[in-house]
Amino acid sequence: MKKFQALLLVLLSQLAYSQNKFEFSKGADVSWLPQMVATGYQFYDTDGSKKDCLQLLKDRGMNTVRLRVFVNPSDDKASGHCSKEETVAFAQRAQKMGFRIMINFHYSDSWADPGKQFKPAAWKDLPFDQLAKEVYKHTFDVMTALKNAKVTTEWVQVGNEIPGGMLWPEGSTDNWKQLGILLNKGYDAVKAVDKSIKVIIHLDEGDNNSKFRTFFDNATAQNVKYDVIGLSYYPFWVKKDYTETIANLEYNLNDMVTRYNKEVMVVEVGGEYDKVQNTKELLEATIKAVKKVPNNKGLGVLYWEPQGEKSWSRYSLSAWLPDGKPSPALDAFKD
Repeated sequence: MKKFQALLLVLLSQLAYSQNKFEFSKGADVSWLPQMVATGYQFYDTDGSKKDCLQLLKDRGMNTVRLRVFVNPSDDKASGHCSKEETVAFAQRAQKMGFRIMINFHYSDSWADPGKQFKPAAWKDLPFDQLAKEVYKHTFDVMTALKNAKVTTEWVQVGNEIPGGMLWPEGSTDNWKQLGILLNKGYDAVKAVDKSIKVIIHLDEGDNNSKFRTFFDNATAQNVKYDVIGLSYYPFWVKKDYTETIANLEYNLNDMVTRYNKEVMVVEVGGEYDKVQNTKELLEATIKAVKKVPNNKGLGVLYWEPQGEKSWSRYSLSAWLPDGKPSPALDAFKD
């Protein structure tokens, strides 16, 4: 009887372990996809058959989608859409197909990135205390809508590529006290809806350790709350090959974990669409670097808009071929 009880305990512990086993996130930001479909863009598998783009990505090993949210977006094909309503509907569809969900708040009516962090038009003239309230309200509103739609969100980005801050000028890194307040408002709103959601703070140039240390040292000084450090990694934009920068990315990933005791995730990566082998090797090296982070602190790797084929998007760092088929570079995401 005692042997049976001991065996049962072992089996139960193994079952619990398997249920809680870490799953590496492999995926993409695909926020352009609804607009692409609406404009008639067709996606094809390697055999020439038409297929749902999300299924094509899933077939290549992806298990996660990242969706951006603008505050009051226009209907512009490439720089608009991504409203709360569109994002919720898309998240529902992706979740039904088995994808994990990340939401990316830009806190703008259009693109926010290191060169532009423009306030939404409706928030333009608000005093700072009211601006902070709007950050909370907008974040809480979108996250509540997702929860009511039965979408399980695993990660939320509070801001997109914010080495210089967000919601300029009030939330610039020239005024860290105010930036800290805005970031914490976003964090608090996410956790008020679901405490289990991991909040990400995201910077560009993931191979630039000095940039990350400067930002997160200041964030620490302001008691900014977050769970994950998100990184973009684009060797193309610094005019280097990945072979020249991948060691710096690996160093920075490990330094962030050690220095701030946080998890890390490459939430954006991309290579040149017409350099298929190089892009595949870039992805393989990036995935390897994140997986090597000790104790499963490296959570995953997401490509930025792989399906955004150049003839539609004019974006050269997609991973799609001119004939509407996925680039073989995406095979790097397969196990």
